[in-house]
Amino acid sequence: MSLKKPAALSSQRWAYALTALVTATAVPLHAQTVQNVQKRERTEDPNLPVTVRAEEISGRPERELILERKVELSRGQTRMKADRACFKNVENEVTANGNVWMERFGDTYRGEELQLNLSSGKGWVLHPEYRMELNNAQGSARRVDFISEDEAIVTDGTYTTCEGLLPDWYLKSNTLRLDAGRDVGVAGKTVIYFKGVPIIGAPALSFSLSGARRSGWLPPTIGYSSKGRAEILQPYYVNIAPNRDLTVYPRWMLDRGLQLGATGRYLGENAYGGYEGKTHAEFLINDKITKTDRWRLDSQHTQGVAPGWSYGWNLKAASDDNYPSDFSQSISTSAERQLVREIRTDYRTKYWNASARVQSYQVLQDPVSATDPSRTVPRPYDRLPELLFHAGRYDVKGFDWAVDSEMTRFAHPDLPTGNRAVVVSQVSYPIVRPGYFVTPKLMLHASAYELEKTKADGPRTLTRSLPTFSLDSGLVFERDARLTGRKMTQTLEPRLFYVYTPYKDQSQFPNFDTFEATFNLAQIFNENRFIGNDRVSDANQVTAALVSRFLETNGAERLRLVLGQRFYLNEQRVQLVNTPRTESRSDVLLAASGRISDKWSFDSAVQYNASASSVVTQNYGMQWQPGAKKVINAEYRYLRDVVKNAMVSSQWPLSKRWYGVGRVTYSVLEHKVVEGLVGLEYQADCWVFRVGGQRFVTTTRDTSNSMFVQLELNGLSKLGFGSPLESFYKSVPGYTRLNQGSGR
Repeated sequence: MSLKKPAALSSQRWAYALTALVTATAVPLHAQTVQNVQKRERTEDPNLPVTVRAEEISGRPERELILERKVELSRGQTRMKADRACFKNVENEVTANGNVWMERFGDTYRGEELQLNLSSGKGWVLHPEYRMELNNAQGSARRVDFISEDEAIVTDGTYTTCEGLLPDWYLKSNTLRLDAGRDVGVAGKTVIYFKGVPIIGAPALSFSLSGARRSGWLPPTIGYSSKGRAEILQPYYVNIAPNRDLTVYPRWMLDRGLQLGATGRYLGENAYGGYEGKTHAEFLINDKITKTDRWRLDSQHTQGVAPGWSYGWNLKAASDDNYPSDFSQSISTSAERQLVREIRTDYRTKYWNASARVQSYQVLQDPVSATDPSRTVPRPYDRLPELLFHAGRYDVKGFDWAVDSEMTRFAHPDLPTGNRAVVVSQVSYPIVRPGYFVTPKLMLHASAYELEKTKADGPRTLTRSLPTFSLDSGLVFERDARLTGRKMTQTLEPRLFYVYTPYKDQSQFPNFDTFEATFNLAQIFNENRFIGNDRVSDANQVTAALVSRFLETNGAERLRLVLGQRFYLNEQRVQLVNTPRTESRSDVLLAASGRISDKWSFDSAVQYNASASSVVTQNYGMQWQPGAKKVINAEYRYLRDVVKNAMVSSQWPLSKRWYGVGRVTYSVLEHKVVEGLVGLEYQADCWVFRVGGQRFVTTTRDTSNSMFVQLELNGLSKLGFGSPLESFYKSVPGYTRLNQGSGR
């Protein structure tokens, strides 16, 4: 094999002039994952025999053998062939010339002349063509020197992971050190060629031979937004240990200045379990636009400190309200407005557990809230501190029991504050038989408040104790059926759920953390309509539901159909806004979901108000995945007078090598695209090209547009600007990377 002749020296100088001096390495997107790299053992028994074959053998066997015509020599994992060879027995060294071929620990070399010491692994080969087993890399050189069994130096050589005589890309270097033991390739003065054109030059370059992560400069990320902001980010990755890493970067923004950032990650095991964490910090000195210092911090950590005992934290903070909209690079970060700050510790045993935490929030207001108060983001109460306890047992002489309690001190700069203690105990007796089940349950909710800052003329001390009785029951019928041509078992499962809780006036009680639960199929089988402990709903109601499932012979569920409704025997007097509800029945809930074939899956839910003959909410989702790298998603979300969005996303082959990736989320109410993505990918045998753009909402009135272009050279690096892979994964459910086996 011979590589395409590299460009002349003048072309190399041109490449240096047009490109930044970049030291590239494989991008470690999942740095916490331990790489499963299969490496061939490169140590051998020094007493292994040497076997030689040739048409003519002469010399002294105890000193030197002269081998002529069709020479073959082998020792352990080293084999070679040549026209002529000389083997020195005392030195355990072979010299060969003429059509030399050698296989050494799975790597192969073809050259004109070779010398190798079989004991030390030292030697050389002239004008070789080589192929490495670890990543199927190959190249040619003027000379290769073997420093040891693990290490070789390629002089005036090339390197590529492409097949064929004319590789699509390769690097040309004056020296290239390939160290299989350390899994690293280090090149001297280097030019990378793509389609015969020099695209980037570097005075030094390093990369992983297996695609595993390692320390080094990462390719720069260049960005450009619709607001005219151009930026360049140059990260440096530090592979501290197999379970620890650090990425630091400068990010130069043309309109704002220099931002410095760092992300550290770690995980591991200790005597009491595991620990893991991640911290990201970024700081911009003297923003050119705002004339202030701006920063962001995110830190998470969990760790076991004793048997059953752990602690952790989740800390988020930002310098100002506009930070997400000014610096976010995705729709998820731009929408994050309540930044939690929490430190907690937990203790768990077989039958009980306890937790303690301190929690507060920083609220970042949408800039438009200054003129539109309805857009104001509410500030949650701080918990300074909160103590939680849970104990429970199952099947104690047929009974299940549990006790949950909490003690919390609530703080807020503007709203009523105070302390709350809650104990919720419950006991049930499940009766489960083939074809039916009945579960009676008795609960007692007890709570006490000591208020510091209250509403005008409100009481300082409040107590509440309310019992709840519930009865859950159902039948299960089965019959043989067929779905999409397959034999199935169809079930019909009617269910009745009765709840009774007496009424108690709770209008004087504060609301620290309670809100009315979203009405859905999971919530209608709960005893309390509220989430939180500041309200206990009065109830005299029955929930009726009908479920039908299609099950395969192995028990896998292919289709589920659900119909449910709640019937109120008394009016609902306990409300957050003190306005009783007199409806005799709830909205009707309908749902259907399943994977009806290996290609089709769907999910749907509808909430229908029969009294008003109108739909309250409806969600429909569908995914069609007929093959590898083929997926189409469609989704529709509707919440009356609030949300009416339609979404379509897809990854689809446009030809043998071209793939399209896209997503559009359109707001029917606002008549605008709230999120859009369009991308193209081209998959070659040893490289992938990606190009596209993305648009997403950062604030109520602002959007951000970004573009990305990326050339990924398998086994070497990613070059370009933007982060297309991250956008594709987040925007298209079911997206598959084209070159999954290349790097990370």
